[in-house]
Amino acid sequence: MSALPEPLPTALALAATGVPVLPLRAGKTPFGNCPRCANNACGGRPNMKSAGPCRCPGVCHAWAAATTDPAVLTSPAWTAAWRRAVCVAYHPGAAGLTVVDLDNAAAVDWARETLPATRAVETTRGEHWIYRGAMSSHNAVRPGVDIKSTMSYARYLGPGTGTGTMTALPEAVRALAVKAPATARPVPHAIALPTEAVNGECRHRTPAYLERGIAMAEQRITEARSSIHTTVYRTFLAVLSAHGRCGCLTDTHVARLFTAAQAKGESPRHCTDAWTNARTTLGL
Repeated sequence: MSALPEPLPTALALAATGVPVLPLRAGKTPFGNCPRCANNACGGRPNMKSAGPCRCPGVCHAWAAATTDPAVLTSPAWTAAWRRAVCVAYHPGAAGLTVVDLDNAAAVDWARETLPATRAVETTRGEHWIYRGAMSSHNAVRPGVDIKSTMSYARYLGPGTGTGTMTALPEAVRALAVKAPATARPVPHAIALPTEAVNGECRHRTPAYLERGIAMAEQRITEARSSIHTTVYRTFLAVLSAHGRCGCLTDTHVARLFTAAQAKGESPRHCTDAWTNARTTLGL
């Protein structure tokens, strides 16, 4: 593997191609929060899981700080960080990319036997396989294998490195992020819906209407390629808007939606929060 180039010129060149970049410090980790943003005092981007209202001019929030704006990259706060940086990182998902991080030789062997070929870039211990297309990020999908795309960062290893031609993100990679159904938690009883059916009969008259609606909602979540949190919330909102007041929606139906969301990387807590927020929005 060739020596890494100078961070700032490399970052500017990469940003010019539309890839959001950020500096990494010693240890190949992002720069920590400034005093103003420590302990989420700025009110945004908690644990770097989502971009919030913070407008810190520095490099405080890891992947969420990644940018293509040369004015930001060369600002005083960022310039100071570049002087201390050891390498450049980028936000793959924002660039429409997914990196399969293969952390050792065994993981590389597994990928060569299992995944469609694509651009492969040598790392210190293994390889990065880079595909066109974004998805949710997941760590440890199997021994020595991480998926880095949205809400994540990956090291940039220099221009001209790697072999092979970048190909489209395959279902084989998306499938790595799908959790087994057994890991889904039951829907809490606290989210039981009000019953407003007339004489115990669903106003939709036929169970097929509800089944079609739930199946379409599951498909919408499953096929989401980005903004998973937003997609899950809006899908829950749509289901509740259509079925939340008639009494036909059961815990079994809701569990199917939760399972689909968790298969895309949502935690049970995020599912419950999204469901509760959707109910509150609709006044249920």
